Parts: sequence; C-alpha cells; structure tokens
Amino acid sequence: MIPLFLKPRPQDLCPQNGPYPSLRFKNEESELRSPSEKGDAEVFPIVESRVLATAVKQFKVTAPEIARKRKPGQFIVLRTHEEGERIPLTIADADPEAGTITLIFQEVGKSTAHLGTLSSGDSLLDLIGPLGHPTHIEKFGTVACIGGGIGIAPVYPIARGMHDAGNRVLAIIGARTKNLLILEEEMSKVADFLRVCTDDGSYGYPGFVSDALQDILDQGTQIDLVVAIGPVPMMRVVCNLTRNRNLKTIVSLNPIMVDATGMCGACRVSVGGRTRFVCVDGPEFDGHEVNFAELVKRQRAYLPQEKKSMETFQHAQGACLGGKP
Repeated sequence: MIPLFLKPRPQDLCPQNGPYPSLRFKNEESELRSPSEKGDAEVFPIVESRVLATAVKQFKVTAPEIARKRKPGQFIVLRTHEEGERIPLTIADADPEAGTITLIFQEVGKSTAHLGTLSSGDSLLDLIGPLGHPTHIEKFGTVACIGGGIGIAPVYPIARGMHDAGNRVLAIIGARTKNLLILEEEMSKVADFLRVCTDDGSYGYPGFVSDALQDILDQGTQIDLVVAIGPVPMMRVVCNLTRNRNLKTIVSLNPIMVDATGMCGACRVSVGGRTRFVCVDGPEFDGHEVNFAELVKRQRAYLPQEKKSMETFQHAQGACLGGKP
C-alpha cells in the first residue's frame, strides 16, 4: 500500500538540506514550539486525550485519509514540532466516518515525554501513514492474541480483525503490575476467552503472559496461530515456547526507525538469515525466524544518548528539580 504523505515538507525532500535535517539534536536552551505557535495550519488536531495507565496515554487525532485506509497491523509516523524526532506508533483504532485515528503511547523517552505534554486542542505537526504491511487476516480457526505492556495496543486491532473474520480468539494480556494494564475492557469484547496477567500478581493471573500460554497449551487447547506483541524478551520467550510445539507465531517488531520508508536502513533486522527492513517489509514477521539477540543489541545502541536527552528534557521541565526552575 502506498503511504499517504499528508504534509510533505521542503526541508525533508531537498538533498542540499541534508538527508534528515529534522533529526538534529536540540540544545537545552531550544524551545519546543507547537504548530500553532509557529503559525502552521493545524491539520492534525488532537480531538481527544485520555490517560489509560501510568505514563500511558491515548490520543484521537483527525487524519481522515489515514482513517479510511488503515488496516490492522499498520502504523503511522508523527512529529510534534519542527525539530522533533519521528515517532512510529501503531494505529490502535480508527473511525472513518469521524475521520479520526487512535494512537496509544507510553512515555519512555524524551520524544514520547514531550508528546505526552500535548492534550485535546493541541495539534501534531505532521503524520505519514498508513505504513507497513497489514496483518494477514483470514479464518485460521483458533488464534491466540498475546499482548504485553504497551504491546496490548497493537494487538487489539488484530484481535478484533481475527474475531470479525470468524476466528475463535484467545486473548492473553499482561503488564508488570495492575496500574500498567490497558484495554482490558476492549479486549474482552473481541475475545472468546481473556486471561489478564500481572508479573507481580497484583491482578489476575500471577505470572507472565508466556506462563499463561503454557498453561492453556498444557490443558490440551488446540491453537492454530499465535500473534505476540510486546517487549522483545516477552516475544522471544513466547516464540521459544511455540517453536517446540511447531505452532506458527507472528510477532510485530518495533526497532529504532528513522525515515520509515525503507531508505535509511535504521530498522533493519535479521529474519531467516536475511536482512529485512521493518518499516517496509514488516512490521510483522515469523517469530521463529527473528534474530532476537541481534534486535536487542540494536535497540540498546543509543541508550546513553537517549538517557542524556531525557535528562535534559526533564531539567527543562523542572522535573529533576522538584518543579523548581
């Protein structure tokens, strides 16, 4: 599917300005200005903002063309301001009639923390999407849809699509603790069976989502397909479990991503011994063929820089000084 470049910007397209000029680092004195403050048209307004869990927020954003064309499994890339980082987010839901898409994100770094400062009435500078291959949905039989942490957001539209296609959906969702769980009610509406897990046992099944899957399989439940989305360690454990049972497992990967159109290669992963680009070849792959060890190393490549950037942002916001300037 051809992505909809809804607001191309000259500085993103002109080679003389550098390949990715919008990704240059900001110094701590720079200001983060919204589209309205810079005089840009507010073409992607946030019409609804909700807090779903600790540091997890949901936005409904006006993007009518994307809302009409998106399918389960696809994502968008957004920027909040002129010098902002490109942030890839799965489209958790869409309302074609209202012309809105639903985005769910967790504040884990500087860019998502800044995104979290926005609310209803604010606008995003630009969006690109829908990106990536949609999930292959057909009537498989019984499909286990497993979401861990923020991975529940992308697994939700897939579970709904599988349910609408006539599959029996077994949903397993989990988080480290109860106050980090999201979309329990929504998942219950599209699943024939739902098991909620917490690592610390504060709610539902005490243990990991992989433990819950193991229990279900040990009970003799026949499963035809597994879709697992979440932290890399979680997906790797699930894949090791299903590999031993020769149970096909699909995972959705979220590596470091820059341009999201297959040009930069930042999101490359090894799948079945071949280099693949998550943005154009994925984001979903056969989990039994993914080189998870390599993926973990690549995701940790810029941790020092990410930490410094977050500390600078928090300092500017007064968070590290107890709210004092």
